[in-house]
Amino acid sequence: MPSKKNTVEALKGISFTVGKGEIFGIIGPDGAGKTSLFRILTTLLIADSGHASVDGFDVVKDYKEIRNRVGYMPGKFSLYQDLSVQENLQFFATIFNTSIEENYDLIKDIYQQIEPFKTRRAAQLSGGMKQKLALSCALIHKPSVLFLDEPTTGVDAVSRKEFWEMLHRLKTEGITILVSTPYMDEASLCDRVALLQKGQILSVNTPTGIAENFIKPLWAIKANEMYPLMKSLMSDSSVESCYPFGQYHHVVFKNPGDDRKRLAEIAGKDHYTNVEIHSIEPNIEDCFMALMKD
Repeated sequence: MPSKKNTVEALKGISFTVGKGEIFGIIGPDGAGKTSLFRILTTLLIADSGHASVDGFDVVKDYKEIRNRVGYMPGKFSLYQDLSVQENLQFFATIFNTSIEENYDLIKDIYQQIEPFKTRRAAQLSGGMKQKLALSCALIHKPSVLFLDEPTTGVDAVSRKEFWEMLHRLKTEGITILVSTPYMDEASLCDRVALLQKGQILSVNTPTGIAENFIKPLWAIKANEMYPLMKSLMSDSSVESCYPFGQYHHVVFKNPGDDRKRLAEIAGKDHYTNVEIHSIEPNIEDCFMALMKD
């Protein structure tokens, strides 16, 4: 029998603006709609409804102008694997009717890190080196807007840190940067962020502004018996939310009061051992979890 295909609405009535020279983060888990959004804004996908503009140009009517003005680094490494580092860069420079020499100052800090391997085929590069090559190719024509779709996924922590340092240097060149990521901790590195979930924007604000909108007190608790403790907390009628976060469970109560005492009572009732309770400040992930419940 033929299978029925369900239509998934990738994006649902989203709206936001990005200022010139801003690092704007699209933060959300896999399947949130980040890649679909970037494909629309880079003229690779036509939306069913609504309108969007990039650098003042309509993504449908002015797609050729936009393609000349933007740089796009997709989530999956998409350069030519059988070409060398230098050949890939030369290829993209030629497409945009420019040269490596003309815009070398823009990519110098990035390209110098992989230049010793310029004759190596792209397929033989490490994840971090592929990332730097892809960014160099996206910048070689000096775009006014740079789209980076999950650029740090699958690379080590050191490469992630180096990459964000490079983005902040590019910002000083006046380039507007839109970057998507599933890593909540990277939100704090953006000027502003949009939290995206199931095709809908939950909030647009500065990282600090999002955290300040978390009104209720947040608590962290741990014990030797973490899973039973979580079940006890989630089954308690006074608890609004409880979810694991590293070595602790983060807990919010429906009606804040003497929350420390309440947590101690829940833990004591079932005789959990080595219990630790702390009042903590919310981070972006705590805010994201709260907004998902609203």
